[in-house]
Amino acid sequence: MQKLLWVKADWEEPWEKRKSFTQAAVDAGANVVLVKPEDVQEVLKLGAISIAVSEPGPGVSVVVLSARSVDEVGRVLKQIEKLREQSRKVATLVEISSKELERAAVKVGKAADFLIAVTPDWKVIPLENLIAELQRAEVKVLAGVKDASEAKVAVEALEVGAAGVLLDAREQGVEEVRKVRETFESLRAEKLELVPAKVTEVRPVGMGDRACVDTTSLMTMGEGMLVGSQAGGMFLVHAETLPSEFVEPRPFRVNAGAVHAYIRLPGGKTKYMSELGAGDDVLIVNAKGEARTGVVGRVKIERRPLLLVETEREGEKFKTLLQNAETINLVAKDGKPISVAKLKPGDEVLLHIERAGRHFGVKVEETVVER
Repeated sequence: MQKLLWVKADWEEPWEKRKSFTQAAVDAGANVVLVKPEDVQEVLKLGAISIAVSEPGPGVSVVVLSARSVDEVGRVLKQIEKLREQSRKVATLVEISSKELERAAVKVGKAADFLIAVTPDWKVIPLENLIAELQRAEVKVLAGVKDASEAKVAVEALEVGAAGVLLDAREQGVEEVRKVRETFESLRAEKLELVPAKVTEVRPVGMGDRACVDTTSLMTMGEGMLVGSQAGGMFLVHAETLPSEFVEPRPFRVNAGAVHAYIRLPGGKTKYMSELGAGDDVLIVNAKGEARTGVVGRVKIERRPLLLVETEREGEKFKTLLQNAETINLVAKDGKPISVAKLKPGDEVLLHIERAGRHFGVKVEETVVER
């Protein structure tokens, strides 16, 4: 799951001294910036970012209410009720300096959309307690942090971790915003096991609708996407990074196959190819199984001749349908691309195999047979 990055820029200083932190939040692709109510119009000039302030108003995405005592928590609960009647999103920032405040934070967390837990001298235990207590509530728990190392600890707490952080980078400087974003991106990286499967059949099956997935990232040799007719066995389809006498390389593209197929997403999820659209996240995987997240810029669905590729591993068969063209490549056992036009029985190609079934793209432990 993508972790949320909120950047704090609402302390008692002139806007010009806080502007650089807000700009850093925009440049880093932070989710929210916390500013003063009078700063809203200035923030809107800097770029697209959600804005959090202490009171509702035009351009405000989230209203942030603060509590430093148990009595203030009671007052905040009444304010949340009124703001919810106005269909406002509400975040509650609680400075947890005692066990009583921790218990009060749990109570207010069940009423708010976001709970921001700030602990003196950065204590992890109260945060872990809040995550445990609120794991079944709809609220997203954020941790107040001052640097990238604290942010990493916060989002990994109790394995599930906080939903994100509110970064106060005054001590470390504006560069810390970028460092936290890079930390979160590295945590999203996945490692998947790829295994060779022996090709048993390659044959044309006629016309069908196939999808090219164009991303906002450039892929390199050995990278592609995991696609398959069965979620239990997904083929590594190589990106169009190879030169050809027919077309120029398009290293942002994977000609991924027929629209019915599954495609692997970050976090262990899948989608049908036909469901994928601009702005969606997709998993980019290399021949070593190292994965990163890419963003879909466009999906091109066109009618083309298709080819069935069937493989076998340990007695199980796995299939996928790809466009019948020499520019379409799978990845061979040695990690090198192999064109489907040259593919023949006995060749070995890389697959990712898993045993769980799927329910609306989410892995579940149930028996599912897909042929």
